[in-house]
Amino acid sequence: MIRRVAESDASAICAIYNEYVLNTRISFEESAVSADDMAERIQNVAGQFPWLVCEEGGRIVGYGYANKWRERSAYRHSVELGIYVASEWIGKGIGTFLMTDLLQELRGLAIHSVICGIALPNPASVALCEKFGFDQVGHFKEVGFKMSSWVDVGYWELLL
Repeated sequence: MIRRVAESDASAICAIYNEYVLNTRISFEESAVSADDMAERIQNVAGQFPWLVCEEGGRIVGYGYANKWRERSAYRHSVELGIYVASEWIGKGIGTFLMTDLLQELRGLAIHSVICGIALPNPASVALCEKFGFDQVGHFKEVGFKMSSWVDVGYWELLL
């Protein structure tokens, strides 16, 4: 079941996100995020853009959200999307469910451009974006340094 996020979901979201933070190069954060920090992020984003969670059996197994692409007002019709799925649920369609609902909500918000930044390599995230019609529009080499190695970032965009 896909539903809107609640601040009380912060701990469950941290459990998913911190696995990426601490064990992968997918997130460029390098320290675990506290539940209080996540609750603040939810509060800052969910009032303006969609932040959704996927629940299975009463447990949050994935989440996705949109946020400002950039601060300047001319960017107000562009958002960046993030989707994270609990490791044991990867490959079970959770990302597809979240992407479907996020894009539907964004179409109702006068959003024109949806951008996904993906740490590379990440074939699953690339496949998810391209499944929904996103086109690769950029590739930055070695812009992140995490876990003792340089990481490339690609950008995919979908015009709604």
